Amino acid sequence: MTPEAHPGAPIHGVTQAGDLVQIEYDLWSEVAGKTELLDTTREEVAQKANVPSSEGRTWGPRPHQIGGDYFPTGIENALVGLNVGDEVEREFTPGDAFGERDPNLIELFSMREIERLPEMRREGAHLDLGTVLTIEGRRGRVVSMTAARVRVDFNPPFAGRKVRGTFKILERIVDPVAQVRAILELQYGRSSEFHVEHHEKTITLKVPERSKFDIAWMAAKPRVVDRLRTYLHPQTIRIVEEYETPTPEKKEEGASPAAPAETKDSTLPAASHPKAEVAKAPGAAKGGSKASSKGSDLTPTDA
Repeated sequence: MTPEAHPGAPIHGVTQAGDLVQIEYDLWSEVAGKTELLDTTREEVAQKANVPSSEGRTWGPRPHQIGGDYFPTGIENALVGLNVGDEVEREFTPGDAFGERDPNLIELFSMREIERLPEMRREGAHLDLGTVLTIEGRRGRVVSMTAARVRVDFNPPFAGRKVRGTFKILERIVDPVAQVRAILELQYGRSSEFHVEHHEKTITLKVPERSKFDIAWMAAKPRVVDRLRTYLHPQTIRIVEEYETPTPEKKEEGASPAAPAETKDSTLPAASHPKAEVAKAPGAAKGGSKASSKGSDLTPTDA
């Protein structure tokens, strides 16, 4: 459930559930006596932890809705009541973070069942430990396998781990256009590519070219509309997709048409060309002579 929004809250002060904010954070987990970086907004932290950057990844503060669904509930609750501008560190038990591991969520499947999955029937598909599979709408990781059996773990990837987080709320987002962009970024991404207008009770979104046929945008659109209604209470939300018909190039006036290229047969001399033989053949059919003559008068534009 979306927390109640507080669009009129001041930029500074104490955070409340529903606030849209700019946040910086680092999330670490502890497993088998080792510390692993789960997520961060800071590039230098990722580089120090030797975490490779994925293509298209951007660094820096990101929009966040306090009490939303980006982090697990226990972590979201810890962000309520923070002073804007302060940096805090919090530790979370597995139950407050990604949950305890449930042994009943580790299931055994036959290799034949796995081979029938859509992702395993794609060209170049390879099954190995750690491969993520979607089975009956659930996503799980392969944790063991034999020639005949595959064991899949449907627990969340970080279940059973203690989590430590560092958080800094930089500011509340109060400008209506910035709030619209924050919701777009949270629900879909590419918010900087949208043209956004907010006029009284009307919000207008102009969809960028590459999002028009993007399945992810089609799936995110209802969520975007729902969040805009909940947070900004507009009377009208306009989502504009423009499709321009290409205009054919106009030929310059006075330009003479290009002369047809002369076609030459580089393999047969003129005397031995099949058409020439037909034309010369004594007693050739009248129809054949006409066909030969007609063929010799063809130009590339008539063909």
